[in-house]
Amino acid sequence: MIIVSACLIGIACRYDGMSKADEKVIQYIQDKQWIPVCPEQMGGLPTPRERAEIVGNRVLSLSGKDVTEAFEKGAKEILKLTKMACVTEAVLKAMSPSCGCGMVYDGTFSGILRPGSGKTAQILMENGIRVISEEML
Repeated sequence: MIIVSACLIGIACRYDGMSKADEKVIQYIQDKQWIPVCPEQMGGLPTPRERAEIVGNRVLSLSGKDVTEAFEKGAKEILKLTKMACVTEAVLKAMSPSCGCGMVYDGTFSGILRPGSGKTAQILMENGIRVISEEML
């Protein structure tokens, strides 16, 4: 069983109210059992919502609002789901402050990347879930 970022399969749940359907992801999950997830929605954030980036240990929106609590709540909800469904792998959206694994935006809202992982990707990796992005397929 795997989880997959809902935006990667065409569900309009991104911060901008759009999706980022990725044909490689759709092909990859076709012969697998999978569950679509959006940690930010599961953390209580609306769609659309203000763009956010990780700044230090916090997640801040473009206007400076601290949305860390919602991002962490969503990550914990996803972790619960992975345990209940015996998930062993996650295919998550690259560079996202929730789902990015390996690289995330640097918190300046200028498109610059830095090493790091989003809140959900991090908690999943810490709990033994294999996390990859669409860029790794």
